[in-house]
Amino acid sequence: MAVDVDVDNEIENSMKIMFPIMVNIGMAALSYALTVRTIPKLKEKFIKANLFGIDMSKTTSDKVPESLGIVSGFIFLITLVLFIPVAFGNNLLQKESFPYDEYVKCIVALLSICCMLLLGFADDVLDVPWRQKLLLPTIASLPLLTVYYVSFNMTTIIVPKPFRDWFGVSVDIGIIYYLYMGMFAVFCTNAINILAGVNGLEAGQSVVIAISIAIFNFVELTGPLWKAHQFSLYFMLPYIGTSLALLKHNWYPASVFVGDTFCYFSGMTFAVVAILGHFSKTALLFFMPQVFNFIYSVPQLFKFIPCPRHRLPKFNSKTDKMECSTTVFKYNDLRFLGKLAVNVFRTFKLIRWEEKGGVVVTNNFTLINLVLLYCGPMHEARLTTVLLVIQMLCTGLAFLIRYPFASVFYDV
Repeated sequence: MAVDVDVDNEIENSMKIMFPIMVNIGMAALSYALTVRTIPKLKEKFIKANLFGIDMSKTTSDKVPESLGIVSGFIFLITLVLFIPVAFGNNLLQKESFPYDEYVKCIVALLSICCMLLLGFADDVLDVPWRQKLLLPTIASLPLLTVYYVSFNMTTIIVPKPFRDWFGVSVDIGIIYYLYMGMFAVFCTNAINILAGVNGLEAGQSVVIAISIAIFNFVELTGPLWKAHQFSLYFMLPYIGTSLALLKHNWYPASVFVGDTFCYFSGMTFAVVAILGHFSKTALLFFMPQVFNFIYSVPQLFKFIPCPRHRLPKFNSKTDKMECSTTVFKYNDLRFLGKLAVNVFRTFKLIRWEEKGGVVVTNNFTLINLVLLYCGPMHEARLTTVLLVIQMLCTGLAFLIRYPFASVFYDV
């Protein structure tokens, strides 16, 4: 009898975990279908509102509607609002046992994403300077950090085994952990925006990251933190659905541009699930190409090296291929940090260096240009494919680090 009771409890727990996820998958599929149909119907309205751009990687000068990320983001939010009664359906009639803390987490997560979607759209319309863009995710993440403080407030980190003789098994870093989470939200929202500029790349890398997080969540559903990963899946699955639909229209030759709206919305969605799902360090592993691209771009982003307004790869209309874009400067005009950066990059063969009469011509410091530097000129669709393959390979490496290699540094 005891065995039968245990089996019944296990089945009941499995249904409790999987039923809302299965409903969420169905709603994600519907959100994909709705987004695919809605985007073409709104293209002309965006152009009439002067929300359009010219694809500089094409021989034509057709107007391409921009900021269509607002559509996928809006449908994503609608899907999750409609899903709330499903997620909390078992508790709605039992007010005494209603999980108010989980409900508040869900509402605040939606609030942060909604704020970032709005701020991203404002950036597309008003063209906010990039330094001020750092403030946008900081503002949008404040509700997120507040609810984390009220409901969890865990600021203790586990020290890796090699350093435990000096620091002990764990260390409470207090407010530094909140600064880290705030910086994590800022990084996520801007990292995708920095690694952009070719058809399908922004949406493509975001879909790969989202699928990676979803796979991780499914693996961890059998662990003690299954509620946190179930919460993450509630957001990731509809996000994958709406973003795949946007990617379909943004793939080469792009009929729409996603805009900064989508980059900010995507980054905040990843930050929300990582912070409230308590796996921000693991989530950062899925951003390895973005981390590399940011570090590689720092000399230009902070003006140690001259940075043109657009660092997009250069389109060669004769060959219909993308080539490295370049920046020009005098080596003697660089300050110490600029000279240090270029010398390090030259040592590791990360830049092409052409110097004549003290004037230097080198490629712009982005992962896209680095791929073109090593692989040579290539068609835009192939370039996007190569970059997404790199993203997928990094996902495989992330899982390798997270599971087999983690035992070297932690007790798992």
